[in-house]
Amino acid sequence: MKLWQKETGNKKEVENFTIGRDPEFDIILAPFDVLGSMAHAHMLAKMGLLTKEDNETLQKGLKEIYFEIEKGQFQIAPGVEDVHSQVEFLLTERYGEVGKKLHSGRSRNDQVLVDLKLYYRAAIRELVEEASTLFQLLLELSEKHKKDLMPGYTHTQLAMPSSFGLWFGSFAESISEDMGLLQAAFDLANKNPLGSAAGYGSSFPLDRTYTTELLGFADLHHNVINAQNSRGKAERTIAFALAGMAGTLNKLASDVCLFMNQHFGFISFPDDLTTGSSIMPHKKNPDVFELMRAKTNQIQSVPNSISLILTNTTTGYHRDLQLLKEEIFPAIETMKDCLSMCTFMLKSIKVKKDILQDSFFKHVFSVEVVNELVLKGLPFRDAYKKVGLDIESDNFAPDQSVINHTHEGSIGNLCLAEIQEKMEKAVIGFNFDKIDGAFSALLR
Repeated sequence: MKLWQKETGNKKEVENFTIGRDPEFDIILAPFDVLGSMAHAHMLAKMGLLTKEDNETLQKGLKEIYFEIEKGQFQIAPGVEDVHSQVEFLLTERYGEVGKKLHSGRSRNDQVLVDLKLYYRAAIRELVEEASTLFQLLLELSEKHKKDLMPGYTHTQLAMPSSFGLWFGSFAESISEDMGLLQAAFDLANKNPLGSAAGYGSSFPLDRTYTTELLGFADLHHNVINAQNSRGKAERTIAFALAGMAGTLNKLASDVCLFMNQHFGFISFPDDLTTGSSIMPHKKNPDVFELMRAKTNQIQSVPNSISLILTNTTTGYHRDLQLLKEEIFPAIETMKDCLSMCTFMLKSIKVKKDILQDSFFKHVFSVEVVNELVLKGLPFRDAYKKVGLDIESDNFAPDQSVINHTHEGSIGNLCLAEIQEKMEKAVIGFNFDKIDGAFSALLR
């Protein structure tokens, strides 16, 4: 059953093809659809397009449906096209003709857009929370292991001394910087499209600023065409933000897989967090991080997939846009899972001590020795040549310790307080409290 259906319906084959995976995504959007409808009904009443009594009835019915969704008691009935239709049918079934008045002044286009924007805001908040938890753990590990040295690599070759404190801290700061992309995505999702209707506005006297306030949006899309064209732009921006964060986790996961290898043996995990082999009793495989590596690579492909879906679409709504949900919704869930699982695993990581005391790693101290000679007055080029000749003649026997790294962000000065402050500033910028206040007022 379709609210827009006239005398004739669609062929079943056409209907099945065009609906696609929408039903599973509609359940995710259900609570946001109700919140958007509550704000819309309040606005209609404010503008005299609904009576006070009608609005009170609609608010009562919509709250009932919202809490049914929260309890898992809501479903889209067989034959009902989508979540928007299901909500309207329930209102009409329970409260009569007033349910049919709710759609005045809006189109399914801006209704879906509002649902998506509200969902994206909530999803980004969950990502920020998961990322913040992982960030805090990485900072703690950085502080805990700041004196545990390890080799650093360039070109996958032994390079210079590093430390586990420096390694853990690098990913913490990277996450704090990933917040910038996520903030840009959030800002785009935090604009109200309601009232843009099918993309060309409405002859009803709507108050779009009022619904913006009711739903806790930071601003509205003022131009109604731009409001519709933001669908796709928002998803692409979110996808780039996800890809940035996925890149951070991908590098961490790749390092973990390498450092667990027996030829390195830098880190380990309890046996119950690794997997074995069906024929090799000695195997302890890093399956979690291998899957994390693959999943984050999948996420990094999403911006390209979304860009290709949007290619050739002109101004206004197109059914192509429906497929964006098939890309972005799973990517968001996968990113949350990867962040959560990374935190879970790193809580149990074990770091090998005194790695650089092994003479095998003595060459990573070559730059330390060169710098020491320079500080004693020898020109850099002469110091470089002397150490190089010592290495070639196997006469290189450095003091395998690091004591004089003092500049910002080095082994001896991890700047963890500064990185913490950077993250705190980033999280505060999302201003989630405003959204909480708006939703609490709607549901009161």
